Amino acid sequence: MPLKDEENLQERLGYGFVRPELLERALTHRSALGEARGGGGSGTVESETEDNERLEFLGDAVLALLASENLYESFPGWSEGQLSRSRARLVNAQSLQAAARRLELGRHLRLGRGEEKTGGREKGALLADAYEAVIGAIYLDGGLNAARSFLRRTLLEDALEKRGERLAESDHKSALQEFLQGRGRPPAEYRLAGESGPDHRKKFQVEVWVDGECLAAGQGSTKKEAEQQAADRALERLETSETRG
Repeated sequence: MPLKDEENLQERLGYGFVRPELLERALTHRSALGEARGGGGSGTVESETEDNERLEFLGDAVLALLASENLYESFPGWSEGQLSRSRARLVNAQSLQAAARRLELGRHLRLGRGEEKTGGREKGALLADAYEAVIGAIYLDGGLNAARSFLRRTLLEDALEKRGERLAESDHKSALQEFLQGRGRPPAEYRLAGESGPDHRKKFQVEVWVDGECLAAGQGSTKKEAEQQAADRALERLETSETRG
């Protein structure tokens, strides 16, 4: 069954679908299908319809590629590390949720009764997933240029205009947290390992631990400075390890 107010939605997206069923699938949460297949649904979603999880998977990959391309072209002087960390901050869950809300995707989600009753239309995770699924749908329907135009208009241009060069001023603790969160790992824990020097020139040593393992240590004239250094070193270690394999 077509989405409610689909024409206005496509206007907000700035893209007209040749295959509107792709957009419908992108906004179909698995809860709607579960009820339809179990006979407990409202009858608004056919049981043979596919949910949006596969499109979300595809959209995530397209998003990573195009965000990387955009940063690469916008900041030719940046290092690989700056580009990688800036991409993580540019396309984090909060950014995707904000983009989905600007597009009012929540109004068009197809949900099961349980999700509907628990406020699924406003859940950040569902909105971020739907936004990625829409990217995947646009890519399949119109190709890479269509997805590129959509992303620039709905996410990248706004973020770069507001933050721009500040993306390179990496908050290492936030970047580490985003890296861990994106891989389903628990947050980092910072432990004061020691202090040295006279009071007017004190140095603090801080260790960063993840999953019971000390990943790195940092030193600074304040605890915050030491934590930032430790987070930067931990992130570099994790990124190097992931690159190797």
